[in-house]
Amino acid sequence: MEKILEVKGLKVNFKTQGGTVQAVRGVDFDLCAGETLAIVGESGSGKSVTSKAMMGLLASNGSIVGGSIRYNGKEITTMKEKEFEHLRGRDIAMIFQDPMTSLNPCMTIGHQISESMIKHQKLSRKQAREQTIELMRLVEIKDAEKRYKQYPHQFSGGMRQRIVTAAALACHPKILICDEPTTALDVTIQAQIIDLIKSLQKKLDIGIIFITHDLGVVANVADRVAVMYAGKIVEIGTADEVFYQPAHPYTWGLLASMPSMSDSKDELWSIPGSPPDLINPPKGDAFAPRNRFAMQIDFEEEPPMFRISDTHSAATWLLHEYAPKIQSPLAELRQRR
Repeated sequence: MEKILEVKGLKVNFKTQGGTVQAVRGVDFDLCAGETLAIVGESGSGKSVTSKAMMGLLASNGSIVGGSIRYNGKEITTMKEKEFEHLRGRDIAMIFQDPMTSLNPCMTIGHQISESMIKHQKLSRKQAREQTIELMRLVEIKDAEKRYKQYPHQFSGGMRQRIVTAAALACHPKILICDEPTTALDVTIQAQIIDLIKSLQKKLDIGIIFITHDLGVVANVADRVAVMYAGKIVEIGTADEVFYQPAHPYTWGLLASMPSMSDSKDELWSIPGSPPDLINPPKGDAFAPRNRFAMQIDFEEEPPMFRISDTHSAATWLLHEYAPKIQSPLAELRQRR
């Protein structure tokens, strides 16, 4: 498949009163047309910062300090704001976490969806209105013509997320970044939005980057999965490889933390400790203090990405040929379940 996005060695820093936060510390991944890549990890792992760097939406105290982001062969990191204005919405679009903060309460939803069509596609207001109503029908908003003139407060949370999705798709982007788009919704509506995004992807052949901390969502939507911890990707592979043959202790912990309907125990498995302070990142493997299988080398030297297969890699010294062979707690847990 054709690669439409390539991220190499991306580094993003934020200057704060307490010091410089190294939020993203050398991230590599790519995305093909029509593919869904899920980026998962705890809050603060660098998932959303990575996506905002691709959109030129970093906060004023943030900056890209290293690496490359190439869209269809064109470098993004050196773009000026005017160039980003042409890229955003037209080529790369984003669905944010909370639809209520993404929509202007003082503007009709029809206006909010159509404005990017007028800007990027130079459509007349009449043409934009017709296409907006068609798009509203595509995202399954009933009575689209009537609801075109309504305001965000007149819609439910799930309907607002459909509106945000329609606005993101207004100019037929090649890449859609979904930054935890279902977190603010209940489980039933979450499933509907996930099904909607998958359906639209097939119809429009869009590459999707799906950012979430919910591995249950990932199982239903992703072709490949990248696991992030402390500003780095620590494991990447196909969804089947990451779910059924995980190699990094952090991935084991995330998967073991998922509740199971068949587990009769009241207590959930959890990862001990907290993510590190990225103002002063730890020496060696950042996950070592939380890893009960950590070896001396984990506290001294950062592990490289060990290649497990053509599509699967993980950054853990446990994959070194001289490392002890251990059974993951995830395997033990799955056996008990």
